[in-house]
Amino acid sequence: MARILLVDDEASVRGFLKRGLELDGHDVETAGDGAEGLDTLTAARGAFDLLLTDVRMPLMDGIALAQEAAAQWPDLVILIMTGYSDQHERAQGLTNLAGILLKPFTLGELRAHVAQALG
Repeated sequence: MARILLVDDEASVRGFLKRGLELDGHDVETAGDGAEGLDTLTAARGAFDLLLTDVRMPLMDGIALAQEAAAQWPDLVILIMTGYSDQHERAQGLTNLAGILLKPFTLGELRAHVAQALG
């Protein structure tokens, strides 16, 4: 299916979401913060189908990661997860933004959003 980079600073959340997405046949790599996510993207030369990132993280937040990723790899689809509704405005300038998934969400909702974003 798709190659996904999942970026979230909470290890338990990363692991749970990774396993859920792998149920759909996706190849999922993970990173623990935005800086690590950007390093992973750079090492792979942006060769991912989807960047799925949380917003609030140390070192580099998900919006900054998404903005940098969009600038370097304009075809990379981006889906943002956040528990903070005020983050919508910061993300709206991203031309390749597939959506914002508000926390809390179910695994089924995440899988549906990912399928739609990749659709």
